[in-house]
Amino acid sequence: MTIIDQQTRRRIGREGLTAYDKDKACPGYVLYSPAGGAGDVYLIDLQGTEVHHWKLPYAPGSYGYLLPNGNLFYAGKIPDDDFVPFHLWPHFRGGVMLEADWDGNIIWEYRNNKQHHDARRTDSGGAIFLGLEKLPEEIASKVKGGIPGSGVNGMWADEIIEVDATGKRIWEWHPHEHIDFDTTEIVFNDPRDYWTHGNTLAPLDGDRLLVSFRSLSMVGIIDKTSGEFEWQLGDDVLAQQHDPNMLPNGNVLIFDNGSHRKNMPLTQSRVIEVNPTNNEIVWQYQDSPGHNFFSPFISGARRLPNGNTLIIEGVFGRMFQVTPEGEVVWEYISPHFHSGPLGETNLVFRATHYMPDEIPML
Repeated sequence: MTIIDQQTRRRIGREGLTAYDKDKACPGYVLYSPAGGAGDVYLIDLQGTEVHHWKLPYAPGSYGYLLPNGNLFYAGKIPDDDFVPFHLWPHFRGGVMLEADWDGNIIWEYRNNKQHHDARRTDSGGAIFLGLEKLPEEIASKVKGGIPGSGVNGMWADEIIEVDATGKRIWEWHPHEHIDFDTTEIVFNDPRDYWTHGNTLAPLDGDRLLVSFRSLSMVGIIDKTSGEFEWQLGDDVLAQQHDPNMLPNGNVLIFDNGSHRKNMPLTQSRVIEVNPTNNEIVWQYQDSPGHNFFSPFISGARRLPNGNTLIIEGVFGRMFQVTPEGEVVWEYISPHFHSGPLGETNLVFRATHYMPDEIPML
């Protein structure tokens, strides 16, 4: 057992189901894929029982989620790809996106070896995903922040790409054309070889996209027609966040990781609900003391139909529900540990909750 493995197990204490208040928890199922696994996707009920298991031919590039037809959309890693534009790339590269049926049969697949972090199936039968492109030197020189002297071999940035069912590129977006260099900067101790570090893109109604750029501590909503931001939230509020998602009330739920937060030396995570009309935080979850809840990277949060919130403290493989008052009423710790670049861990990039009527196969 490695030192990291010992620390992780000491931190989480137990594995599997650790808390369940049947009267207060939102019923249903949770879907997750262990980040270091070989391609396993698990669907569990709230008792922690595995009710379905996909065994896919690719290790997870990030995660998978269920489509309305009950199929699984999954982003995996292309095996043995030798494209390494900067040293952190192997940690979060992807490269293959697919749709699989309930039995694991692949019915659609598309590859792009620069895909990473997030991808979503589209109504056209294609996908929209985060890609990667190298910035010209004259543009990279405008970028502020980061570790001085890093990025000597060039700077990379995200590219958002949409393809149709045949794999034809039908839309693209480039951050250097729309992000303000004067009001944004890379976090002080991130290397300059990767500027934006996107980790989320979520299609919205009205031909819009909700996006998250970790290195800039920024989320925003992009109008796909113009390419411009119609809303942004920056590092005066956020610190290397993940998984922003739009709620039915128009607010945005965000897992705010809390790494290197401005004006706060203590590292702690929180989940916040933000009203985008005035950027007011109208709800938040934090633990007490604050450092009891902290995931420096990955992670997410989703609002559930009964008002609870599913939170994924990803570094520790911890998935739990809290009530609006912050009471933990369900908790499950991934028991799947795998060896990787960080040692032996049970990382979970993201998890998704489904109500019973959303999974017709059950």
